[in-house]
Amino acid sequence: MHSRLWHALAATAALLASTVATAVAAPSTPSGDTADRTPITGSTPAWATPHTEVAHADGNTVRHIKVALAIRDQAGAERLAAQLATPGSAEHGEFLSSKEFLDRFAATQDTVDQVSQWLATQGLHVTGVSANRHFVNAEASTAALESAFGTRIAAFRTRIDGAVRTLTAPASPVTVPTSLRASITAVLGLDDSATLLKPQHTRTNAAATEQHCARWWGEQNNTDVPQKYPSGFQSNALCGYTGTQVRAMYKLSNGSTGAGTTIGVVGAYNSDTIVADTNQAAGQLGVPPLADGQYSAVLPEGGFTDAAECGAEGWAAEQTLDVQASHTVAPAAKIRYYAGKTCKGTGIYEAFNLAVADNAVDVISNSYGNADGENSLPQMARDQFNAMALQAAIQGQTVTVSTGDAGNNSGPVGHPAASFPSSSPWVVAVGGTSVGLDQNNQPTVLTGWENSGNTQSGSSWAPQQDTDGPFASGAGGGSSALYYMPNWQVGFVPGNGEKRGVPDIAALADSYTGMLVGQTIKGQFGIGSYGGTSLASPLIAGLVADAQQARSGNARAGMLTPILYSLGGSSAIADVVPQKAGVWTPMMHAFGGVAVPGGQGSYLIDFDARPQNLQSSPGWDPVTGLGTPADGFITALSQ
Repeated sequence: MHSRLWHALAATAALLASTVATAVAAPSTPSGDTADRTPITGSTPAWATPHTEVAHADGNTVRHIKVALAIRDQAGAERLAAQLATPGSAEHGEFLSSKEFLDRFAATQDTVDQVSQWLATQGLHVTGVSANRHFVNAEASTAALESAFGTRIAAFRTRIDGAVRTLTAPASPVTVPTSLRASITAVLGLDDSATLLKPQHTRTNAAATEQHCARWWGEQNNTDVPQKYPSGFQSNALCGYTGTQVRAMYKLSNGSTGAGTTIGVVGAYNSDTIVADTNQAAGQLGVPPLADGQYSAVLPEGGFTDAAECGAEGWAAEQTLDVQASHTVAPAAKIRYYAGKTCKGTGIYEAFNLAVADNAVDVISNSYGNADGENSLPQMARDQFNAMALQAAIQGQTVTVSTGDAGNNSGPVGHPAASFPSSSPWVVAVGGTSVGLDQNNQPTVLTGWENSGNTQSGSSWAPQQDTDGPFASGAGGGSSALYYMPNWQVGFVPGNGEKRGVPDIAALADSYTGMLVGQTIKGQFGIGSYGGTSLASPLIAGLVADAQQARSGNARAGMLTPILYSLGGSSAIADVVPQKAGVWTPMMHAFGGVAVPGGQGSYLIDFDARPQNLQSSPGWDPVTGLGTPADGFITALSQ
């Protein structure tokens, strides 16, 4: 156990547990409402201010909430998670079963009963308790919730993610009886901040690009436009890689299939055609079809809500991308999809908690993130994701999270900021690369995904000057403003060594060099190119499954970051550096939080030319982390 590791995690734990009293014990008697109340720190979002409030919320609206219960011995759980993940530790790899975690760290049944009884006395209808006793679920009118939690719920109009939105949230801190404060760490579902968790991908406009695209780097190069780069380093945008090409990109042998493992995917809503789409695409892209029973889905009781408001079609595309990307890299692994009921309230948290509590999946891919950096979610909501990810780490589940597609987020946020949940210290933060494979599937171009846009002006290229300058898309990254640097990043992440660096590793993400995915849209099946760090996260998840297959006894890797950093600088991870190259395209690709010209034209994309303050570099960098998996990655990770 390295001393700095524990000190860094202890400091992070202090932040994660700042809403929890040090000693967590069930109250000895049922507690009714009382004037003796204590607020839950971090229960109001940063955007909920008196200046942005526009109206009082409708008191008759029914809201579904989750009351989060404290982990027993938070510090001990943090310490154990670090020991389990650290190579050389006596506890390394000795993960707990879900029952062992429940018995040792989860809230007691007495605590559950006490909290449930108090909620009932406040007029709330308790609808259930999560299997890991992390949440007590309840529902009530907004007026009843205001009374129960001693707050006022209002509507706020503010600019978030580059757009003006009206969102609901508590106007003052949520409070609970002091006798229950040590047991209750959060109340989720009182605000709309979860709607800011969005899929992080784009699908290119096939009709506009397919007649011009290249099947491999340089197969098509429009010589009628200015040639900014030397011969061989300017290409038309790629059509999207097949499964065969993606497997070659990561040097996967026929034996690397992820057999005996299960990959979890977390999202919202559900595509009814996911299996048929995956199998139809597989037949055209060189990937085995899904076998009977290889794919399963855990869907919410009562169906889905808020589909139009949440953009359910975007979540369905995300699900399709995640399933097909992970299946491409680990074609024999089982895939289990956990669907959130809605993007609002507690939907995504419920899906993620199910993936953790079930403990039926070995790696959990999360291809979504906070559309406005780290701070738009209230602290208590972030703390709950971290608590669930902590349980996953103790159970040996690897959690991968995409870092976003708006670079340093200065477009939507107004200043450089990392995104949550990729900045969580308990996850593998996955950044992005731009990759140009030649006809023999060898990389001509491998660089960080940070794109600059140019528009043709006569015989030259003019840098685009949108609201975010020439920036045209790129992986998220940088220093967390919230979480301390863990020990395994020391010596790798530059700077003063105080804050967690994002990302940890990277994979294919650039939509101009993307991956082909098959999806049925409005009844019509088609294959198109997808990109974004939403592609990178399930690719890494699939590689983790391949490594688990090769590990003795099919043993889980657990919280992967300490192992990844132990491989830093080795041949298992390819260092990624800037490369002077670019692609021509007749259509700019649109990503959330990124301003680019609309409509057809003549455009050139510069790769990794530092359009903001992010760029790849030798060693760890804020675009690709340690780099990208290379030949030998599976073998090294399986040791």
